[in-house]
Amino acid sequence: MPYADYQTRLRQPVEERLARLNGELRHASATTILRAALVREWPGKLTYVSSFGAESAVMLALIADVDPDFPVVFLETGLHFPQTLDYKDELIETLGLTNVQDITPNETERKIIDPKDRLWQSDPDACCALRKVRPLEPALKGYDAWITGRKRFHGGARMSLPVFEHAGNRFKVNPLASWTQEDVDRFFVQRNLPKHPLVAQGYPSIGCWPCTKPAADPSDIRSGRWAGMEKSECGLHVDKAERPRVF
Repeated sequence: MPYADYQTRLRQPVEERLARLNGELRHASATTILRAALVREWPGKLTYVSSFGAESAVMLALIADVDPDFPVVFLETGLHFPQTLDYKDELIETLGLTNVQDITPNETERKIIDPKDRLWQSDPDACCALRKVRPLEPALKGYDAWITGRKRFHGGARMSLPVFEHAGNRFKVNPLASWTQEDVDRFFVQRNLPKHPLVAQGYPSIGCWPCTKPAADPSDIRSGRWAGMEKSECGLHVDKAERPRVF
């Protein structure tokens, strides 16, 4: 891509750029969206934040097809299921990923705020802020955009998810926004991808072990996340102004 064209895109106002991208790629395939983001829009300035959860293999496989050395951020909260950590290692080997970065909470901050790793019991929002939201910002330093694996069929606020959005000072790319559960299942079969071992135990959406249970409602795949709490997102995909005040 000519340097002048890239600089022109950088200068384009956010709303105009979003309108252009969503207009052009709203109905494009996930691979086409990925290639446009990686090669044309944010070359060298894009990363993927992965939970290595129930559906993560789909996006990771698509990324590996384009560039196995693409940077992947994994928020190592210290409270993941052991099965998730084993699954992460399996996917890295299976897909040939060479640039997965483990990002941990600030250890000094953790020792002060949550020395016994029990903050999730009294304040799950504060726990997510400590272990996910706050570590992510420095992990994204140097990147102008990041990829997510969110999909509209997950429900809630995700039902109106666009392919491209902007939050804070970065763009977010959602190549799988229009995928259905059937699309996900079909891709796993077509690519012979290994499944997270907890999926077979009734966990269609998997986060940290203290706040994840088997789905209470099979038709709502996120019904096992923060079950019984007034909470449905960890905060990574919530506007800063809407996040609960913590600490």
